[in-house]
Amino acid sequence: MAKLIVLSFGEGNLSNGFAAVTVQLWDENDTYPAKVTGRLAAAPKLAELYRQWRLLYLALYQRLGFGLRLEVETADVTNVSEIELGDLCQQLSDQLNHWLNSEPFHGLDRWLRTQLHISDQVRFIIETNDPLLRRLPWHLWQFFEDYPKAEVALSTPTYQRSNQLPRRAFAQVKILAILGNSQEIDVEQDRATLRRLSRDAEVEFLVEPSLEELNESLWQGWDILFYAGHSSSDEESERGILQLNQTDRLTLEQLKYALRRAIAQGLKLAIFNSCDGLGLAQSLADLHIPQVIVMREPVPDVVAQTFLRHFLTAFAGGRSLYASVREARERLQGLEDRYPCATWLPIICQNPAESPPSWQSLRRIIGEEAGERSPSQFQFPSTHAVSETATFGSQSQRRRSTLSAIWRVCLISVLVTSLVVGGRSLGLLQPFELQAFDRLVQLRPAEPPDNRLLIISIDDADLQYQEQQGMARKGSLSDQALVQLLQKVEPYQPRMIASDIYHDFEFEPELASYLQQRDHIINVCRIGQAGNEATQISSPPDIPAERLGFTNSVVDPDGVIRRHLLGMPSDASCPTSQSLSLRAAMGYLNSLDIPLQFTEAGVLQIGEVSFPKLEFNAGGYQLSAAEANGYQALLNYRSAPFAQISLRKVLDDSLTDPALAELVKDRIILIGVTIDNVDSHFVPYRNRLMRTEIPGVVIQAHMTSQIISAVLDQRPLLWWLPQWFEAVWIGFWAWMGGVLVWWRPLAGVSLRSPSKKHSPGKNRIALKLGLTIGLSLVILHSLCFTVLLWGGWLPLVPAALALMISGGSVAIAKSKIPTKP
Repeated sequence: MAKLIVLSFGEGNLSNGFAAVTVQLWDENDTYPAKVTGRLAAAPKLAELYRQWRLLYLALYQRLGFGLRLEVETADVTNVSEIELGDLCQQLSDQLNHWLNSEPFHGLDRWLRTQLHISDQVRFIIETNDPLLRRLPWHLWQFFEDYPKAEVALSTPTYQRSNQLPRRAFAQVKILAILGNSQEIDVEQDRATLRRLSRDAEVEFLVEPSLEELNESLWQGWDILFYAGHSSSDEESERGILQLNQTDRLTLEQLKYALRRAIAQGLKLAIFNSCDGLGLAQSLADLHIPQVIVMREPVPDVVAQTFLRHFLTAFAGGRSLYASVREARERLQGLEDRYPCATWLPIICQNPAESPPSWQSLRRIIGEEAGERSPSQFQFPSTHAVSETATFGSQSQRRRSTLSAIWRVCLISVLVTSLVVGGRSLGLLQPFELQAFDRLVQLRPAEPPDNRLLIISIDDADLQYQEQQGMARKGSLSDQALVQLLQKVEPYQPRMIASDIYHDFEFEPELASYLQQRDHIINVCRIGQAGNEATQISSPPDIPAERLGFTNSVVDPDGVIRRHLLGMPSDASCPTSQSLSLRAAMGYLNSLDIPLQFTEAGVLQIGEVSFPKLEFNAGGYQLSAAEANGYQALLNYRSAPFAQISLRKVLDDSLTDPALAELVKDRIILIGVTIDNVDSHFVPYRNRLMRTEIPGVVIQAHMTSQIISAVLDQRPLLWWLPQWFEAVWIGFWAWMGGVLVWWRPLAGVSLRSPSKKHSPGKNRIALKLGLTIGLSLVILHSLCFTVLLWGGWLPLVPAALALMISGGSVAIAKSKIPTKP
């Protein structure tokens, strides 16, 4: 609910206190306010703290040399630091809150809080003529911390509603922008910000105008008056001074009649994006202007530009005036490391008799009221009466025909959508969707390689090398070779080492002891299928579960690995529930203090990244419960190869080469076989017309890279839409196919009784129809590909099928409708 609070201080000052303080509260439905009174004690220390703060503030900005929209005279303070200013800011805040928490004013504060809810939008107006009270940083009051939708404004005790003159309505907000003296500041940024409003606003710029030019422009009628340049306030009279150009300075008293006329013609808001603007606001308050936004102190150029940009973005975006000012003011906090106290500067000066405008209320539309139209606009000559009646009948018939067509198209779209979604849920489209997914994956642009991984490969030449060196082996890698490999690699400080080679025979004692003593080596095992112990591969002896990873994988019916199995229930021979790739990646990420956890919904989360779990029906998959076993995610392959080095090169001391040694340091090393037709699998990529088959160790590298890249590089993970959203997506394209066909001129085309004569017109219609459907399919394909670049798998085949079936069905239905001869 919107609330208005007016805090009136009456007579008094900080030195003597305030004997009669009044708080009035309105809500949006009230005609008369609730009202309570209290008093406030003297606060001379608060006044002194503010004077010290302002002296330090001016001195600091002068020393730092930041461009101020004010010509600052030499301050009396030297050697001021930001730390001193910060300390004084805290003292001023503490003293202000101590004063406002004192009795009996604290009773008013408590009463206000009983009347307000934390979600209320509150306009809080401070009503006073005391110059020092108007300069206090009221936003530091704890009240505004507790009510995030409240913002403070200033008002004079005397105010009234301005007299309004009739004015023509405009479709755009009219803004008069005055760019005054810009010496040593950049007002062009303000100009650029205002130009961005060109769609909603008509902005006229006056650059360093003369008094005569400005006076003449003010008489033309405006919604918003904007000023950027140098300004100041006279300390004795508290009147504002503008520097229009390099030579002319003037007070607003010199524009009194023009400003009064502008306000009468509808000027609602004045923004002075310049220094020390409270004097300017005081002058305009005497003319009863509705709202003014000023900077209460000297303002750095960057702060003024940033505030204007954020304020106009929020205000033109539909936020209220007060909410826009608060948001823009608080966003200045990001500049306070360079520009201390930036959030202290903007302030609204409000005429309580007026309501703040919204951007929408300023955009009045020409001729909205019927009263603005002449009656003759609705009269027609009598000679048109007959044709008008015929036209009305024809229009009525066309409307009925159009409504009937819309219902037919919608009905056909719903039926087609149900048909496609039903067939899809039965798995009939899964092979086609997987193939379409592969084609889109292949079209993606090349990626840079992941230099955090290195594959030590074992090929046919490495098998012969081990035999030549007398290394007895039972598999592809002998225990002796593996020990030597690890001993030669470890001095170069790899981050993690993971082996993708099964060891289904007894370990030699030296290797077993070596593996037990190395925490950064991940050993491999295989979890057996239910009831089939032959598929199990045991882990090395006495290796803890946290240094084990399984290499079980899920293969689609066409033999392609598209899914990444991250976790599954363990068994006695392989007592780990995490995959080799997840163990290797987490070893790397744990060294960077990035944890792994499961959310309450059971979603795997690493750092700030959640890995979507592939459920029974996700993307193009229609999986059974057994096929969806374990924690599966879609595997986002890289198109770039990983760095590789052969086993024999490592054992031959090739790592003494600095370039090769650099391949090992801080890398994740994966050891695996790269022999053709040994532990190799199909992937979504194709080499010419043949599917690409790559070694299992390379697939493990893709899986490990997917985890690390998603967490550290924000590389997209593959995701999919909820089932209901996919149904809506398919339904949209079914509807689109029907609409496109119905709008095509098919009258006279009958599919039941085709003409025996060659009909060029019908051929042209069929060609146009084919081109329309073809273009729609191209757009659909492009959308799916674009979304895939961001990781999204949209249903391409079902949507295309729905588009074509719906279009064909509507074409048949339309051709059967009899046409008039």
